[in-house]
Amino acid sequence: MDDAPARTSDQPRPLTPRQRARTRTVADIVRLGRRHLATHGAAALSLRAVARDLGVVSSAVYRYVESRDELLTLLLIDAFGELGDEVDAAVAAVPEGGHTARFLALGRAVRVWALREPASYALLFGSPVPGYNAPAERTTGPGTRVILALISILDAACRDGMLSVPAGGSLELPPALAADLAAIRSGFGLAVPEELVARGVLVWSSLFGAVSFEVFNQYGPDTFTAPAELFEHHLAVLAGVAGLPAQAP
Repeated sequence: MDDAPARTSDQPRPLTPRQRARTRTVADIVRLGRRHLATHGAAALSLRAVARDLGVVSSAVYRYVESRDELLTLLLIDAFGELGDEVDAAVAAVPEGGHTARFLALGRAVRVWALREPASYALLFGSPVPGYNAPAERTTGPGTRVILALISILDAACRDGMLSVPAGGSLELPPALAADLAAIRSGFGLAVPEELVARGVLVWSSLFGAVSFEVFNQYGPDTFTAPAELFEHHLAVLAGVAGLPAQAP
C-alpha cells in the first residue's frame, strides 16, 4: 500500500519537469531582459538580443515569450512585484499602531528600490514606451500594490482616531471631485473622509514625484548635497499633509 499522504483538492498540482523547465527559462528571459533594459532602455529592448545572451536562436525564445510587448509586460509585472514585496516587508516590520512610522517606511522603501533599480523604475513610472500598451488585466493588480498599502495605512490611522484634517480646515470639494472621492471610499470600504482621500492622492503623487526627481536627476547634479535628508524632509511634510500625527523624536 502506498503510504504517501493523499493530495487534497486545494493543494496545487506539482509541476511536471517540462513545466519546471519552462518556468526556469522564462525567469532567465526576464532576468536578461532586465539587464538589457538597464543597458539599452525599454524602447531598444530586443528579444533577439536576449536570445543571444541566453545562447539560443531567436525562434526558440519566441516559444516562451511571443513578442517584445510580452517581454515588456513580464518585466512590468516582475518590477511591480519586486517593488510591492519590498514595500510590504518594510511596512510589516513596523508595529501596526505606528501609522506614521509605517508611512515613512513605505516611502523609504520606494526610494531605496528606485535608486537601486532606476531602469525598472523608469519602465514603471517614466515615459511610456512607444507603441506599447500594458494589458490592464495583467498589470493593474501588481501596479496598485503600493497605493493599496498607502490606503491601508491611512485607513487604519483613521479608524484608530489618529488621522485628521490639518490645521486650517478642509477645502470645499467641487461636486464632480466629491463624487469621485465618494466612489473611491465606497469601493475600498474606507473610513477616511473625502477630504483626506483627496489629500492621500496628493501624498501618493508627491511621493513618486520626489522619487522621480531624484532618480532622473531633475534637481541638477549640484543642487542638493544631501538628497536623503531632502527626501526625509519631504516625507515628514507629506505625513502632515495626509493628516498623520507627527512622528515622535
